[in-house]
Amino acid sequence: MTQFVAFRPDVEVYGAVVLSVVDGMGDFTSTALKILAQHGIKKPQPEQWYPQQAWLDAFKTIAEKIGPLTLFAIGKKIPEQVEWPPWMDSIDKALGALDLNYHLHHRINGEPLFNPETGQMTEGIGHYRFTGMTGPNSAEMVCDNPYPSEFDRGIITTLGRRFKPTCEVRLDKSKPTRTEGADSCNYLIEF
Repeated sequence: MTQFVAFRPDVEVYGAVVLSVVDGMGDFTSTALKILAQHGIKKPQPEQWYPQQAWLDAFKTIAEKIGPLTLFAIGKKIPEQVEWPPWMDSIDKALGALDLNYHLHHRINGEPLFNPETGQMTEGIGHYRFTGMTGPNSAEMVCDNPYPSEFDRGIITTLGRRFKPTCEVRLDKSKPTRTEGADSCNYLIEF
């Protein structure tokens, strides 16, 4: 799996999530909006849906022209843009809920890929897999999705810090990464 390439051409992303690009770029809102518009996302609205590939193309432009730290900043904004389940009251539950929320905010043929009423999840976009606690103050996640690695690190960092303010997340470079053409990235989470 390659970063910046949707698994399917018909995947769409919820507008509130797309707007994280604007929030994550802080004082460079106009630059963010220009980059999104370059890729067909003009005047994004929170309740609309947009092609995932267009959003990924915007990420690629940001990575090439601005850099990975901006992708990390954008990822950190994602958990602030969407609602989370009320039962999410600990770091392990939050990390476990990430994949459900990811699927809820993506759709194919007009249908979100997670239905909270039935608990049914539809495949097609990869996953955020919480593999579990690795110690009393550590955990691990595996991400096999088309998003950039630094973006994923930002999401996991903010989500972890909701419950553990000292949470730090790093890419496990002892394992293959998507930045090097692998199918997934492993993240080590410490708090």
